[in-house]
Amino acid sequence: MIQQRTLDHAIRCSGIGLHSGKKIELVLHPADVDTGIVFVRSDLGVEIKGHISSVVDTKLCTTIGKGEATIATVEHIMSALAGLGVDNARIEVNGEEVPVMDGSASPFIFLIQCAGIVEQHKAKKVLRVKKRISIEDENKSCALYPASGFRVSYLLDYSHPLLSNCKVSFDFSRQGYAREVSRARTFGFIHEVEALQKAGLALGGSMDNAVVLDKYGVLNEGGLRYPDECARHKVLDTVGDLFLAGYPIVGAFEGERSGHAMNCQLVRTLLADESAWVIEELVDADTATEEAGMSVPVFG
Repeated sequence: MIQQRTLDHAIRCSGIGLHSGKKIELVLHPADVDTGIVFVRSDLGVEIKGHISSVVDTKLCTTIGKGEATIATVEHIMSALAGLGVDNARIEVNGEEVPVMDGSASPFIFLIQCAGIVEQHKAKKVLRVKKRISIEDENKSCALYPASGFRVSYLLDYSHPLLSNCKVSFDFSRQGYAREVSRARTFGFIHEVEALQKAGLALGGSMDNAVVLDKYGVLNEGGLRYPDECARHKVLDTVGDLFLAGYPIVGAFEGERSGHAMNCQLVRTLLADESAWVIEELVDADTATEEAGMSVPVFG
């Protein structure tokens, strides 16, 4: 039996909110079996399920909410939790965003590993995709279809030397999320960052937490962490958005120029069709490693 996982103990960090520019405190806590991922606005005393049903906005990032309480930019920490196979956790933040840290999931990987991961006495549950589900919008598209393990392919294709016809593909039952994907930072164009900041958005954005591009290349002094870092960050975001299904997914994702809005729409479309998926417990240890994909992650 492959068991559910949670944190060994609580751990905290602080950082800047990408859009508010405010300092935010975050605390990761263990959680009981079958809890899933739960966010808490500790300043308001409001719990918000880390689930697609809680998503209230997908402009620039994925935002969840309940009533007047919202938490933005949940995708990076959701991605890290999925990448390390953590099923149950409580995440407290004392503001309206998850801190952006360095713009990747790597700081959250480090935080979770420092807290430690422990197995719980109940079988891990996964969502198995049973038939192809796809959505399209002009030149953008994404799809989920049946496959063993968990695979993500993405095509980034925009009019820029670093963003043209850039395709990446990962089989997470065989490739390490922490090494191959988690360090990829969010990215944006300098003129877009300046426009957003004038509009009161991206106030915490800087070259310390994003890859900043002009029309020729990268402005960051250290350059890129991967030659195809921007495409890999799209995979990172996708992993986090798909985890909002409530369980690790057994299946394959393909995206072309898609983003948070399409990712979340795809999850909603999948869950709305009860013939397209099934929840399974991983009780057969002989086959569970391959079937679980990132539920039994490849580290390194």
